[in-house]
Amino acid sequence: SGLSGAGLLATGAGPFFVVIIIIFLLFLLLVLLLLRGCSRPLELRRGQGQVGYLPAPGLGRAARRARRAGALPPPFPNGWYRLLDSAQLPRGAVRSLALLGEQLAVFRTQDGQAHVVDAHCPHLGADLAAGGRVVGHCIECPFHGWQFRGEDGKCTHIPYAEKVPGFARVRPWPSCEVNGMLLVWYHCEGLGPTWAVPEQHEITTKEWVFRGQTEHLVDVHIQEIPENAADMAHLAFLHEPAFLGGSDLRYTRSKLWDFMKHIWKAEWRPEPEPNEHCSRLLLQHTMTLFGRRFSLLDLTVSARQVGPGLVFLIFEHAFLGHGVILQTVTPLEPLLQNVVHKIYYQKNMPAIIPKFILRAECIQFERDITIWNNKQYLPKPLLLREDSSIQKHRRWYAQFYSQSSTRLPEQEEGLDW
Repeated sequence: SGLSGAGLLATGAGPFFVVIIIIFLLFLLLVLLLLRGCSRPLELRRGQGQVGYLPAPGLGRAARRARRAGALPPPFPNGWYRLLDSAQLPRGAVRSLALLGEQLAVFRTQDGQAHVVDAHCPHLGADLAAGGRVVGHCIECPFHGWQFRGEDGKCTHIPYAEKVPGFARVRPWPSCEVNGMLLVWYHCEGLGPTWAVPEQHEITTKEWVFRGQTEHLVDVHIQEIPENAADMAHLAFLHEPAFLGGSDLRYTRSKLWDFMKHIWKAEWRPEPEPNEHCSRLLLQHTMTLFGRRFSLLDLTVSARQVGPGLVFLIFEHAFLGHGVILQTVTPLEPLLQNVVHKIYYQKNMPAIIPKFILRAECIQFERDITIWNNKQYLPKPLLLREDSSIQKHRRWYAQFYSQSSTRLPEQEEGLDW
């Protein structure tokens, strides 16, 4: 008795004293969050260049310009992609979106049906979403009042014409609304959907409620992001340091947080027919404090990749409950991805739990962003026997490309990548 904090640190009780202080500080932080009204969903958006570039001369915007990205695969794989959240498109609303090398007009009719069409009017090229309005089941061009039906793109009315030509139409895009999102189907050859976006039952029935989302712009080819699931070695190295160390790779291995480590065990595999467009990552997470396992934070995650740009991360915990993070990756440009993580969780669990999970996941994801923003794609990487899953993943992911897939100007013909 009577030992000071310094005295405790000098004895064997030192590490446990540090743990008690950290737990107390975390408790205070949780209380502050609760007092601020933690029932509100977490919202975090990072713009291009805000994360993933170290603050040093020659990096940031200059690094993006000077970067040699490597011999890239086609930039826009075939599949379903998130356009926006359903709540962002109320009845009668019109939105203009640029993605996948296309300019799209998205609108919702008064009966609640959402439609996606090419943005530019075939008459004189006006942007239908730049001042256009919803009329019945159509979108009306703001230039001359031509009206195009959302379901098939056919022009149904021209104010000054006696007859509407049968060939007057804009291209409609297949779309669907699932899990609170509006998605569009892209195929380089114009083929229709070959698989459907699965519905997360607990979201539809409202057993799990929305607790927040993060959004990042990442300067990388889309294939690099899901390929992480098959890269087991990076989990043990990049994501082992405690999330308390943050996302700046210069400091994640600071001795200050060395007492805490994340231990990951993972297995990636593709699914068989008829779900060959899907793959699964089974992930076991444990945490150690001073080398001892802290079982309270043991976590089982089943990550199901559906097509090139959708991931369902299902969380299961004996004490902290169940939930899902929906990850969507949408190519805005060949080397610019919009990545959104939305978390839904059991409504009978305190909101602070899914918010904590989403925050911790965001820190780990931003570590990956620093790698992606600065790396080069290698079509023939130097892989070890322990890296065999990466090559298997590339063969699996190749199904989302076609011989006629759009390529970057510097790419040669063929599929040598």
